[in-house]
Amino acid sequence: MRPFELTAPATVEAAVASPGTFLAGGTTLVDLMKLDVLAPQRVLDINEVPLRGIDTADGLRIGALERMSDIAGHPGVYPVISRALLLSASQQIRNMASIGGNLMQRTRCTYFRDVAMPCNRREPGSGCPALSGANRMHAVLGTSDSCAATHASDVAVALVALDAELRLVGATGSRTVALGSFYRLPGDTPDVENDLRPGELIAEVVVPPLEWAANSTYVKVRDRQSYEFALCSAAVALHVEDSRVVDARIAAGGVGTVPWRLPEVEAALRGAPATVAAFEAAAARAGEGARPLSANGFKVPLLRRTIVRALLELTEGSR
Repeated sequence: MRPFELTAPATVEAAVASPGTFLAGGTTLVDLMKLDVLAPQRVLDINEVPLRGIDTADGLRIGALERMSDIAGHPGVYPVISRALLLSASQQIRNMASIGGNLMQRTRCTYFRDVAMPCNRREPGSGCPALSGANRMHAVLGTSDSCAATHASDVAVALVALDAELRLVGATGSRTVALGSFYRLPGDTPDVENDLRPGELIAEVVVPPLEWAANSTYVKVRDRQSYEFALCSAAVALHVEDSRVVDARIAAGGVGTVPWRLPEVEAALRGAPATVAAFEAAAARAGEGARPLSANGFKVPLLRRTIVRALLELTEGSR
């Protein structure tokens, strides 16, 4: 780890007025600093900045510095969010990591984290060895000839499914952006991962009210049940009346370069009977446009099975 200057602003105004890299829980930033992937000259510890609170009066509002464990255990949080948080990491990491930091975490691509290897995200124009190398964990959706790194956050998948927004604060004021459009596809500029402008800070996560999101879940498929990143995941909220699907919200993780919303699957479910056959037919729409690499083609059928598993989890009790 290289030397750096550490300061601790106490207000939002002081934080966004000071150039530097923001530190909350540090569970991603410190790791990357130790690996020499990131070497900020100035780090701003924002833990004293008043960006906390969980409000469930009208939808859901979560301060960016709220810890993952506190959000997961809050009684007013939608099940899909709570479950995604609980499956994200170990208890110790959940006690440290903030929701804002989780949404800003960098990819777990081994080439990105190994400074001895080229990586277009870390060094634009250096290349992407994953395209022809070890790519079992990599994305099949949203990839480009420059990058196939998978987005790492679990809770981002749940929040994208629920049309969450971020309130961002900078030196010139605040703005609100949909989380689904906040993350950027790699294209020719994989080093530009999101829409956060220089000096801006995530202040709050806002989830609009959705009464039937109480019937929701997050299914995560991984190589081991303990702390591990997703091979594939599905965040699903389902509205069923009289054994027929009225509406659905579905997003996938572990398969895309960003949290991947699946509107085509949602559309296929609306009006369909809540049956295994209908679920399988709708899930067959997932993965359209996928670009599998040499070792991750299994993710396309896995994605479809994961969606069906989540749908069955939400409906089997009513059968």
